[in-house]
This record gives sequence, structure tokens and C-alpha cells, in this order.
Amino acid sequence: MKQSGFFDIDERLARLSGLGDQLEAFSRTVDCEVFRPDLDQAVAYSDGSKGGRPPFDPVLMFRILVIQTLNNLSDERPEYLINDRLSFMRFLGLGLSDRLPDAKTVWLFRERLTQAGAIQRLFERFDATLRNAGYLPMSGQILDATLVAAPRQRNTNAEKADLREGRIPQDWQDKVSKLSHKDRHARWTLKFTKAKRQEDGTLPTTDLAIPFFGYKPHISIDRRFRFIRKWKTTDAAASDGARLREGLLDKTNTASGVWADTAYRSKANEDFMDIQGFVSKVHRKKPPLKLMPRHIQRSNAGKSVIRSRVEHVFADQKSKTGLFIRRSGSSGPPCGLAWPISSTTCAASSSSRG
Repeated sequence: MKQSGFFDIDERLARLSGLGDQLEAFSRTVDCEVFRPDLDQAVAYSDGSKGGRPPFDPVLMFRILVIQTLNNLSDERPEYLINDRLSFMRFLGLGLSDRLPDAKTVWLFRERLTQAGAIQRLFERFDATLRNAGYLPMSGQILDATLVAAPRQRNTNAEKADLREGRIPQDWQDKVSKLSHKDRHARWTLKFTKAKRQEDGTLPTTDLAIPFFGYKPHISIDRRFRFIRKWKTTDAAASDGARLREGLLDKTNTASGVWADTAYRSKANEDFMDIQGFVSKVHRKKPPLKLMPRHIQRSNAGKSVIRSRVEHVFADQKSKTGLFIRRSGSSGPPCGLAWPISSTTCAASSSSRG
């Protein structure tokens, strides 16, 4: 067996670079040090005057969250995989003998960011970094939303009524362990889907309505690079169309076109876009009990060619980063759905220019 040499690790890292290291490409575009002011403010570590083990560097912890998101890892897996992979260690700037945070430390760091309300500030800082690198929002924007399942709850009718009113059920208030396992923000909705053809080739007269419990991330991507520029997380029952008027449109895009499916077609939205200077490219709905006019069919088909690009972003999120809820209880909407690194880098990885 060949004895390891002094330069073997450098040669192996150079080989990884040649094969295309995703994290190395990320580092070239985004300097994580730009997040330090927001991270320091959010985590608010002590100055160490009281002694004890010094906390992990917040930028290091932030980079671990990037690795965790891009590779769909639970809180328990990063410690092992960082020790196991040279590319992870290089991204984190660690040596073979450096210590790593455990699963509890990673979880606490993410919770601190969420409770401090730092997610939006980090997203804005990240978007500014992308703009400085030349990835300006261009060619208009595309809006859409998707459903993300959460662990189903087993609640009584009275408990459901309290949750709908925004109250914590009385029986839960004195039971900390039970409250920590209850998701108070996810909601039920119906997911409509086209019925499949029967064996004789005929279609059923009605479509399928599937009960669904969870959340709904709403995003706006720019048409040119397909980066997520605006986002919002709601429960699954929230209307898609109403979110358009709640800060989901990016006014800094170099073009005014807005593409979206029929869920966003309403007089309120059309008037809002007209006042704000946007040009609606939203799909038109089929007239009730009538055939779709031919010219509207052609118009919608042309819009679908562009609008479908947002589906690639969601597909990339769900296939590569595993867009789902890991935990059953929460004090707020899950940060994984509103995490800027997960959403924006997912869009980047689905873009040939990202």
C-alpha cells in the first residue's frame, strides 16, 4: 500500500475541483463573510467573560446549514459527512483535527436565526450578493406555489376550532411535551388533480380532490436566471392569488412581465399589477360551461412555455434538497421552507448559468 504523502490531500482536492465541486462554485460566487453582521446580531453570543467553551463561529454554522440544505441532511448527518468528505471540509475551512458541532448545536443555531427573525435579512443580503456578481433580475418574473406535506395531527374538533382561531387549546398549555409535538400552523386543504382514464379509455365526469395537510411556499423567480427573488410561506389552505399583492412581486426586475397560472387571475390582481406598472401574462381561465376560445388557448399555450420554468425550480427542490417537513411540532412556520439558501441555491442549481 502506497504511503500517504504531504501533498496527497491537495492533489485530491484539485481532482475534486476538476470534477466540478458544487460547494467550491458556490464559494466563488458568494462570500459567506458578508452574512457575519446579521449572524452576529441574530445569535447574540456572549463575550466569553463568564468562561465556558467558546461557541462555534456563526459563519461556520451558516456554512453547515448550506451543506445540510443542498444535500438534504438531517441534523444528525452533517457531523459524520463533514468528517468523511474533503469537499465539505474545504468549504468550511476546517482541518482534519478541528472539532465540529453536534446535531443539537446545529438545531439550536437554526432556531436562534428563526426566533430572531433573521431569515429575511439573510435572504436580502444573499440576493444583493447575487446582484453584485452580475445576476440581476431580468426578463420579467414568474410566480407559483407548491404544497409541502407535514406530519398529520390527531386533534379533536374542539382543538381544531381553537387552532383555526389562533388559540392554543387549553389541554395543551400545561403539557410542554405535547405542545412541542403539535404543529399549530399547518392546515388542511384539498388538492385537485385530473382523473386518470379508465380501462375503456373514457374519463370520469369529475376530477379527484385529495385531502392535504401542510404548508405552501410561494415564490417569484426572474425569467432570465431562474433565481428566487421573493418568497412567502403560508399554510396549505392559503390562497395562491392573494399572495401576489403581499410583496411577492419584484419591482427591481428589468422587465415588467409577470407570468402565472390561472390561480392568480383575478380583477384585484390585474388592477394591482396595472397600478404598479407590471404587464400581466397570467393565464386566462376557461369560461364556465363553455369551450375555451381558440385564441385564448393559443395565448395560454405561449405563456405556458415561459411559466413552466418555475416548475423546474420546485422539481429541483423536491428531488435534490428534499422539500418536506422533518419535525412534527413548531413555534412558527418551518424555517426550511423560508430559508433563503435553500430556495435561492435550488433555483441556481436548476439554472445553466447559476
